[in-house]
Amino acid sequence: MSRYDPSVIEPKWQGEWDKAEAFAARRDPAKPKYYVLEMFPYPSGRIHMGHVRNYTMGDVVARTKSGQGFSVLHPMGWDAFGMPAENAAMEQGGHPKDWTYGNIAVMKQQMKPLGLSIDWSRELATCDPEYYGQQQAMFIDMMDAGLVYRKAAVVNWDPVDMTVLANEQVIDGKGWRSGAAVERKELTQWFFKISDYSDDLLNALDGLENWPEKVRLMQANWIGRSRGLQFSFDTVGAPEGLEKIEVYTTRPDTLMGASFAAIAADHPLAKALAHLPHVAAFLEECRKGGTTAEEIETAEKIGVDTGIKVRHPLDASIELPVYIANFVLMDYGTGAIFGCPAHDQRDFEFATKYGLSIPQVFTAQGADEAPLAEPFVPAKTEKVQYIRGFAGEEIQTGDDAIAAAIAFAEAKGFGTGVTKFRLRDWGISRQRYWGCPIPVVHCAACGVVPEKKENLPVELPYDVAFDKPGNPLDRHATWRDTACPKCGAAAKRETDTMDTFVDSSWYYARFTAPRASTPTVAEDAEYWMNVDQYIGGIEHAILHLLYSRFFARAMHKTGHLPAKATEPFNALFTQGMVTHEIYLTRDERGRPVYHLPEDIIRGENGATLKDGTAVEVIPSAKMSKSKKNVVDPMNIIAQFGADTARWFVLSDSPPERDVEWTASGAEGAFKHLSRVWGLSARIADMPADHQGGGDKDLARTTAKAVDEVTRSIESFAFNKAIAALYGFANAISRADASTPVIKEAIRTLAQLMQPMTPHLAEEIWAMQGGAGLCALAAWPKADPALLIDDTVTLPIQINGKRRAEISVPKDMPAAEVEKLALANEDVTKFLAGTAVKKIIVVPGRIINVVV
Repeated sequence: MSRYDPSVIEPKWQGEWDKAEAFAARRDPAKPKYYVLEMFPYPSGRIHMGHVRNYTMGDVVARTKSGQGFSVLHPMGWDAFGMPAENAAMEQGGHPKDWTYGNIAVMKQQMKPLGLSIDWSRELATCDPEYYGQQQAMFIDMMDAGLVYRKAAVVNWDPVDMTVLANEQVIDGKGWRSGAAVERKELTQWFFKISDYSDDLLNALDGLENWPEKVRLMQANWIGRSRGLQFSFDTVGAPEGLEKIEVYTTRPDTLMGASFAAIAADHPLAKALAHLPHVAAFLEECRKGGTTAEEIETAEKIGVDTGIKVRHPLDASIELPVYIANFVLMDYGTGAIFGCPAHDQRDFEFATKYGLSIPQVFTAQGADEAPLAEPFVPAKTEKVQYIRGFAGEEIQTGDDAIAAAIAFAEAKGFGTGVTKFRLRDWGISRQRYWGCPIPVVHCAACGVVPEKKENLPVELPYDVAFDKPGNPLDRHATWRDTACPKCGAAAKRETDTMDTFVDSSWYYARFTAPRASTPTVAEDAEYWMNVDQYIGGIEHAILHLLYSRFFARAMHKTGHLPAKATEPFNALFTQGMVTHEIYLTRDERGRPVYHLPEDIIRGENGATLKDGTAVEVIPSAKMSKSKKNVVDPMNIIAQFGADTARWFVLSDSPPERDVEWTASGAEGAFKHLSRVWGLSARIADMPADHQGGGDKDLARTTAKAVDEVTRSIESFAFNKAIAALYGFANAISRADASTPVIKEAIRTLAQLMQPMTPHLAEEIWAMQGGAGLCALAAWPKADPALLIDDTVTLPIQINGKRRAEISVPKDMPAAEVEKLALANEDVTKFLAGTAVKKIIVVPGRIINVVV
């Protein structure tokens, strides 16, 4: 018997699939469609086991749906723009384009051996001019639709690299590459008006029933709808034109606890006072701080007294000091707040630092007003006793008091109830080269003018240099300097490029017609959209998915997607990570030195290096190149084959949980697949006229396996499907059945294994005389009659304790069941002649024997 050799059979069947164009997506109105998509990868140059798990999950779904008669779209692309390519050019020489396309070629070469059922004819990269040219066309359409605008905004500015940094590129207040202290700087930026859809994006989450609840909650919190009060403080001593300060608060019921007002460093009043030395010094300090809500929340709360006061709207005799504070953001609310230190931790810290009063608004029920050692911050649903509740002093919850406070303010005419959202418009300007150029021109006479669509794509120039800080497009005169599309006069191109989140916010739509001369084609978008199953990491739960949902709405508004696609992903699955132990030794200074798994030897003395040096073993953690706890999929495929890697990453744990890669687990998976191969070879050699008495039992087992595997795949319980396949293979190996029935069972096993181990399945299918390719065969269906058990297993209890069990026909009379129970060998041994008082048979459930 020949042995199982993946290195031979896997390339063979991949070639057969290619020849048959087995995975080409075809628009067929006569068939239902199914669109399965995994989040596309960044071309870093190497695939990892996380890629293997992610794309294998999608492949299982795609192959199963194909067998069930669907026309399947399962495409692949590359999220190819971004800083890593530009950094590589700066650090290693070369060009971002060459680096990116070189990595794409390598990663594709690594992915092909996995045998994924991908339609590679639809492959795209976001750095292809064919792709980003259509993105530019949509940008122009969105400008026309009022969804794009420019405004001044505060950004993270690296003064050495002379570029805007994304929040994740600011580490401990410094530019991640230059190490320079990052400043807050106001620049004119391009924005998408995602805030226009805040309410819709939030309300529509309720309809995403096939999304994880935690993802919907994360998005809801990010959008952050709140109901509050907007009102004005009258200023005392402010410069002319700044007689009022607008404030928005979600806790208007605590207004009687106000002890100060605070404004953002970018507030018009702060700018008007910037000529004062102490204010100027503070504003300069604020510019060196972070710009994200998270950074500001964790930073020390500091401020400067402006010397200006505001009058309390409920009592003009109360004047509150106005501070410029580092924890107030111009982008949130109105850029001004009132501080209620008795009931807010941040305000309490600030008031304590600057010696401000801390008046209480409410206490716990039954408690007296007393000096606070810390703020009293009850939940909004908790009942409290109001001491200074201007809209009512009875016991009530925060929610009730907030509503009453808004109604009171509106009745008195000093404020208005307003619904606001945490979600801010999406700033997409990036001062870097390797991104999609923003297709506008700046003309002295005409202003900002969109490029003509017939001139798209506005391609990136290749001849750029990275020997100086800043955006090389600013220095590229022949690219930058152009003619105004409107009047023909000398003008300059926009040198900002788009945030790479834009590229990934519509690629799912482009896959429906990736070579079209328009962003989408109506017939293809109508047929293929929506994505039926989207698969990717939880790290993309907020921004990528939120931006994609916005973009789908914008594409519908501009005529590029049908109305049904405004929620583009019908179902979402977020898979767990692949983990591995970490191995380390320490240098002479005690610093960790990490080692690759292949450098470790396990023996009686535990884990050691090959020279015998003892190694510390840290429990399983996410695979990381820096910790060297990575397993190269190419090594696994070379050693065991792709099917083993696929089988293992699906079998060890539920797919939403992390899976720990172990050498023993991979070896175990390979041994099982080898046994299945051997089983098939043995069945192939069986005489055609072999008879057996277990045909009915094996047929029933086969039907149950089909039913269980199908249901498990459809519910994303891939580990349960594989457990059922283990059991089915064992049942076939033990079966005493005739040759035709056994061959039918092993062919069915091949079909059920095909989504997980497609190469081995094809080999078994061919070995057992299956017609055509297993990948193109119809998915097996279970005979419903065979799923109904005509026997039942009943436990036997003696004086309340389980002692045995018997299997009997479902319709056996109780008297006959009693006879069989008392004749059971285990029962007779236990009774040892003891008289039976009575026996009770509960049909289909249990037998109780009383002695």
